[in-house]
Amino acid sequence: MTLQEALTAAIARLRAAGVPDPAVDARRLLAHVVGVDAGRLILMMHDALDPVQADAFDTLITRRTAREPVSHLTGGRDFYGRRFTVTRDVLDPRPETETLISLVLDQPFARVLDLGTGTGCIALTLLAVRPEARGLAVDLSERALDVARENAVRLGVEARCEFEQSDWFDAVEGAFDLIVSNPPYIDAAEMLDLSPEVRLHEPELALTPGADGTAPYTVIAAGAMTHLAPMGRVLVEIGYRQGPAVSAIFEGAGLSKVTVHQDLNGHDRVVSAIKEQV
Repeated sequence: MTLQEALTAAIARLRAAGVPDPAVDARRLLAHVVGVDAGRLILMMHDALDPVQADAFDTLITRRTAREPVSHLTGGRDFYGRRFTVTRDVLDPRPETETLISLVLDQPFARVLDLGTGTGCIALTLLAVRPEARGLAVDLSERALDVARENAVRLGVEARCEFEQSDWFDAVEGAFDLIVSNPPYIDAAEMLDLSPEVRLHEPELALTPGADGTAPYTVIAAGAMTHLAPMGRVLVEIGYRQGPAVSAIFEGAGLSKVTVHQDLNGHDRVVSAIKEQV
């Protein structure tokens, strides 16, 4: 069997199972099995797929038809130009979150706190881009912290990032000039509307806080007033309909210059604010 024949059959299987973008996923999985960049597959389509690779590819396609995320099948996801290990214990890094990274990098920072770090994709990316900065990444899940630690080593920033198991600010001490977070913000009632990839394979703890998806922002806003240095910034990812509600929460907590920012698709995605009070 050639790579082209295996790819064609896999695309048909994924399409029949209702998997979105079956051709894209099949190429990614085939490239993973063969051990090349997906862009190089076009040059190899007439090459033979050996029996071991064919079996491995078949297994991955079977798992993908069951809607297991591609990142779980390949063990990682690219985010802001860097590769992150991904497991069932963490959220899959999403392109929309890169909006938050770009906004943060508009201004300098020296010490960052990442709340609910998951893979560590936010804090670790920021530290990789800003080699003079240091960070503290916290998460309620110790398994998530294990993944984040692995990613810190992968990116070579482990010496500049501390990790702490914490329920939001409970184990956090000191002041930071930057606080970032992509908290769970999906209302419990909306969970059934999520894709099977998310609903069945990503940690519920990282997806929803319960009935009120905006509840974590009240905790973050209050903690920011305590743990931000004067003129420090806080930036959080939000659901696309939560801009007004989160802005009101931040303003009510005493934060200033509250602003809602859109992602590349034009959806509200990030709320930023500063602490002007000393």
